[in-house]
Amino acid sequence: MVPDAELYELAARVAHKLRAAERHLATAESCTGGWLAKVLTDVPGSSQWFECGSITYSERAKVRDLGVAPTTLEQFGAVSEQTVREMAEGALRVTGATVAVAVSGVAGPDGGTDEKPVGTVWFCAAARHGATADILAERLHFEGDRAAVRSGAVRHALRLILRLDLPVRPESTARPPAG
Repeated sequence: MVPDAELYELAARVAHKLRAAERHLATAESCTGGWLAKVLTDVPGSSQWFECGSITYSERAKVRDLGVAPTTLEQFGAVSEQTVREMAEGALRVTGATVAVAVSGVAGPDGGTDEKPVGTVWFCAAARHGATADILAERLHFEGDRAAVRSGAVRHALRLILRLDLPVRPESTARPPAG
């Protein structure tokens, strides 16, 4: 399991990057159940860069709240690249945020299949740049119990946001986190 101090440090780095680029983030979470939004909003001043978080645990919520196509879920399942891409795109569209991260996986202890065993998690981070977008999507497999899978997913989602291309605005007054 990832220590809370490590998650906080990663979240503080995300905060600095978003403030420096004058961006706002929305989260679309399934298996992490809001843990990602919680870690991000633990950072003081998060209202300057955190727009909102959606916990779309059920397939119905993914369709209703984020506009994931029912055919995507039928064809590829909730734990798929196609679904997390649509979750991230939906979060950008419905919230007006300029950066989004989506997470969907099998945290366990049940629910796994041969194709998608417990510990399988898909991620998508997207940043809108006018008419274009920087999109990173990837699948990881985490070992351990439910808590280890979920904390690993939160850690990786934060790292994925840090990998997005978010140019710093020259006039930005954001300061790096202390420590």
